[in-house]
Amino acid sequence: MRSTGTKHQDLGSAGKPPGLTARQLAVRLVAGVLVDKKPLDQLLEALLGATEFAGLEPRDRALARAVAAATLRRCGELERILAAILDRPLPAGSGQLQAILLAAAAQLLCLDMPAHAVVDLAVETARRERSARRHVKLVNAVLRRVCERGRALLAAHDPVRTNIPDWLWHRWCMIYGGDTARRIAEASLREPPLDIRVKTDGAAELSAWAERLGGRLLPTGCIRLAAHGRIEDMPGYADGAWWVQDAAAQLVARLAGDVAGRRFVDLCAAPGGKAAGLAAAGAHVTAVDVAARRLDRLRRNLVRLRLAADIVEADAATWSPGTLFDAVILDAPCTATGTIRRHPDILRRKRPQDIGRNAELQQAMLRNAARLLRPGGVLVYSVCSLEPEEGCHQVQALLAAAPDFDRVPIAAAAIGAPPEWITPSGELRTLPFHLDLEPRELSGMDGFYAALLRRTG
Repeated sequence: MRSTGTKHQDLGSAGKPPGLTARQLAVRLVAGVLVDKKPLDQLLEALLGATEFAGLEPRDRALARAVAAATLRRCGELERILAAILDRPLPAGSGQLQAILLAAAAQLLCLDMPAHAVVDLAVETARRERSARRHVKLVNAVLRRVCERGRALLAAHDPVRTNIPDWLWHRWCMIYGGDTARRIAEASLREPPLDIRVKTDGAAELSAWAERLGGRLLPTGCIRLAAHGRIEDMPGYADGAWWVQDAAAQLVARLAGDVAGRRFVDLCAAPGGKAAGLAAAGAHVTAVDVAARRLDRLRRNLVRLRLAADIVEADAATWSPGTLFDAVILDAPCTATGTIRRHPDILRRKRPQDIGRNAELQQAMLRNAARLLRPGGVLVYSVCSLEPEEGCHQVQALLAAAPDFDRVPIAAAAIGAPPEWITPSGELRTLPFHLDLEPRELSGMDGFYAALLRRTG
């Protein structure tokens, strides 16, 4: 990926060099994750609403996120390279200086952007940031050393052990074994392809859309693209013919079988991918989420897709509508360690104690989900986490506490999945290195856990 030098109407003071505003936004994103521990995409949405960045062109917004994501994905390596180059640690109170240096190093070493442009724009960013402007000479000197020595220093580090936090690496080794843990980590550190879910899933329609979008049709019914431009400009987007959803997430709504005419409730529904899949297949969907902002996004998505659902703002752990449903989907909040490919900020934000806190919430939500189901109905429980406390342990606890629920073994062929994605207990377990395809940039998927349960009486 190379800097395009795209010209746009600069925001704020006049005379900004082309591309500077995008780099300033990238620095704010990196600092917001590293210092404030805020989610990357939440930060991006908030900053794009600020006066300074509100008029940024779509390609520059994409550039800023790409720089921030690469920085966070390779942050462990980049920090060690800077430490080897700096004569002493960065001064206290230097504000966004660390983020400026990390983002520039990522552009130089991970994104292969032109060195002179990266250094010049980083220096200019430091000059315009009040907390960093007295370190302009330091920024220039350090980044020139990165240009000279960075690649040699980069080659000396193991990306897996340097970028994956120790606590997470040791957990994965304990749960999955060392070899599988390394494959998980390597896949998690790669940029993901783009997965498309088409609204009509007949074989002929899927093949036609795969050809039209220039993608590959996978056995799961997902269309996968390696390279793409602005999503909103792709064929079929404005017409509501498809939406973006990872291949693993697309499988979850399929676990309930034929959904036409059945009454579904989708708990924790936003941004709406699973609700859309159910509605497109003919289900009557009630979409529930606790966050009004996220529900607004879900509503906009359904309008674009020309699909309908009853939308309810409520807490999934306590919601009691006074009626029972044929099926319940609970894609519960979790540490999301299966989605690091798409959300590299997880590497820098999550802590071991988050798993226990999430498990308590998941337990409350799952018990309430069970109460919403009519006898004979099915419950799909899923998380995009690799941690068993958030997945299979939750289902085991519910089955032990609710004798009127049974586990329904998932049939791999019924959802287009290979047998190795199904656990001995009959549950779905995808890992980030699954879907090993050629070329390599088409490989991988989110790490998902899902179980199918039936209320027997």
